[in-house]
Amino acid sequence: MKTVLVIYNSRSGHTARIARRIWETVIAEGNQADLMDVVEADREGVDWNKYDLVIAGAPVLYGKFRREFVGFVNKYKSILDAKANSFFCVSVVARTPAKATPEGNVYCRKFLQNNPWKPKDAHCFAGKVDYPNWNWLDVKMIQMIMKMTKGPTEPTAVIDYTDWKDVEEYARHCLTLQA
Repeated sequence: MKTVLVIYNSRSGHTARIARRIWETVIAEGNQADLMDVVEADREGVDWNKYDLVIAGAPVLYGKFRREFVGFVNKYKSILDAKANSFFCVSVVARTPAKATPEGNVYCRKFLQNNPWKPKDAHCFAGKVDYPNWNWLDVKMIQMIMKMTKGPTEPTAVIDYTDWKDVEEYARHCLTLQA
């Protein structure tokens, strides 16, 4: 049995939903697990000694990861490096198979190459288009990106591209990782 921390940053809730499914799968496999947002973890603190494995994830928006997430993983880089760990990113760009891998996803690849924290494992998940729940500027910006990448631009579109079975398989895969 492992003790796992699933830590995430989410902007509109979809990455939180993915992190929750990972957490649920880890528990269903007979392990102990906690689920925390990086802001909560940074403010409240983490008892790092109780975890064997850390799974950390964040969304990509406009080609970047949020500074709260990047700041957190870099602040705790030495602790993360000493444990089994994995990183997952969430991006609508990953809706195409060629961009659904860490090597094929330019944003994930740049994070892995340029960030001080070097996770031992990485995975990409396709995100969700949710125009009705985004603010006006996000809708216009994402529609422009979608037009260029031949994605949905209808302002009422809500499309979840996430492969939920892959999320569960990823969680089980993470349980095999060693420090």
